[in-house]
Amino acid sequence: MHTISSTRTLRNQGSDAFLPVCAGFSRERTTMTTDATMPPMSKAYNPADHESRIWQKWVDASAFSADPQRVLDGNAPAYSVLIPPPNVTAALHLGHALNNSIQDILVRAHRMKGYETLWMPGTDHAGIATQTMVDKRLKKQGKDGIAEYKKKELNGENGREEFIKLVQDFKDEYEATITDQLQKMGSSCDWARQRFTMDDICARAVREAFFQLFKDGLIYRGKRLVNWDPVSQTALADDEVEMEEVDGFFWYMKYPVVDETGNETGEFVTVAT
Repeated sequence: MHTISSTRTLRNQGSDAFLPVCAGFSRERTTMTTDATMPPMSKAYNPADHESRIWQKWVDASAFSADPQRVLDGNAPAYSVLIPPPNVTAALHLGHALNNSIQDILVRAHRMKGYETLWMPGTDHAGIATQTMVDKRLKKQGKDGIAEYKKKELNGENGREEFIKLVQDFKDEYEATITDQLQKMGSSCDWARQRFTMDDICARAVREAFFQLFKDGLIYRGKRLVNWDPVSQTALADDEVEMEEVDGFFWYMKYPVVDETGNETGEFVTVAT
């Protein structure tokens, strides 16, 4: 057996192909075999061919599950991220993809560093926005909107419960869509802990927090000017109001000034509104 001291090509016996021969390798007959049972490798990488299989392996291995006991026992430092819960008013967009990709990078990096890592997933009710979306959908379908359900409630019928059921169905639809989108991205959240901001446990925590803040004198109730929506019959936050300038009138009212005896002095106090 002879060795080759320099790099050059060697014709494979029984083949027209040329194989590289490097220093330290033997000059000998080379046989190339292929497995006829395997499908040919695709020229382009298709993520859909692999992602679902890899995702299922992660899920089966509980790769994203956090164990608080390891932190309590002092076996690992804690690292947690609460996902900014997306509103259940619509599917996720590119901004969500960027935001959650950055979070996933941080979470995965800390996992590999040995931290007991929790990425807490969830969705937000979006309050009046979701109610408005449901109302628009019902009207588009030619069905009764929120105003009609409020009339039912005033007439002693179960208008509130019926409308809440429709909002719940809407929430379930988009929550499932959002969850599927995040999982398709490979977001390594602890999905067993997923929450909705109106879940009983979350609502109870919010009530407890506000009660404690009020008790400690850190928040208070006061009278304020609000944006009243005559359609949804509720107050709206400033960021939920679309401002529109309209031409109007300024009305001036003259209040006569009287003296100590009650007689008019001929002077007026003008108030404009």
